[in-house]
Amino acid sequence: MQLRAILGAMGVFVLAAAQNPTQPPAQTVPQQRPVAQADEPSRITVDVTRVDLLFTVTDKKGRFVTNLTKEDFEVIEAKKPQVIQEFAAESDLPLRLGILIDTSNSIRGRFKFEQEAATEFINNVVRTNQDKAMVVSFDTKTELVADLITDTERLNTAIRNLRPGGGTALYDAVFFACRDKLSQDQPRHKFRRAIIVVTDGDDNQSNSTRDQALEMAQKADVVIYTISTNDSKIESDGDKVLKYFAAETGGHAFFPFRVEDLEQSFENIANELRHQYDISYRPDPLKTDGLFHPVEVRVKGRKDLVVHVRKGYYASKM
Repeated sequence: MQLRAILGAMGVFVLAAAQNPTQPPAQTVPQQRPVAQADEPSRITVDVTRVDLLFTVTDKKGRFVTNLTKEDFEVIEAKKPQVIQEFAAESDLPLRLGILIDTSNSIRGRFKFEQEAATEFINNVVRTNQDKAMVVSFDTKTELVADLITDTERLNTAIRNLRPGGGTALYDAVFFACRDKLSQDQPRHKFRRAIIVVTDGDDNQSNSTRDQALEMAQKADVVIYTISTNDSKIESDGDKVLKYFAAETGGHAFFPFRVEDLEQSFENIANELRHQYDISYRPDPLKTDGLFHPVEVRVKGRKDLVVHVRKGYYASKM
């Protein structure tokens, strides 16, 4: 009887392996825990002796400025100038991208074009054997439909297979993408991490809060680019959320009122990902309090230039 049971179990295992598809099924992400229990951010570690800032600089017309040197910049923390230890004009950093697509009922009317624009973005940006991207859908729940991979065809297939329906768990999607995926590859300063979110911004399903999602993005050094699906030309509360995420992380918020403008928004993001500077410094005084520390990066004597950079960092807690 024992031998028969063992053979039966082996048969079930072999059958399951034979039926395993080449394209893994979408992974439903467990809902984030309520605010009172959210202790998971400690999973992301931060180098206590180094702060890395990846950022872009544009003129007042939005054109990239790429010819600046270390001497052109100053970094201010706690009203005190910091010593820039490392500087580079990074144009070829490996990318780690999260494509977060709202699949709720509220975006049904523009969904097909959003899929087409997203696949075009992936085809133009993701470089084989260098960059990785993932696709996360969110409606009532968050699903990882394609993990961090370089295979653009699999990414595109994942996007084409999405179907709209349900509520909107935007904050949970951002929280998951930053904590569980984009923070993985180390050392962190060797990769450019970004999230591109296509949504109306009206969250009504998340267990995570807006600020918990933002904190996780800041701890993972993730820049958030947002593309609003609100085509009413009237700013909504959701649009304000999208502006907030982008401004706090050094990204941009795009508001393509026509579906034809979506492709241009994706193209603008692609251009920005290839035109960044990288500054590293050791905070003085060095604090290990686990708190958020505001940072400002300026171009000396150039009020006509705009620096797009995250607003600060979370120090490690010792």
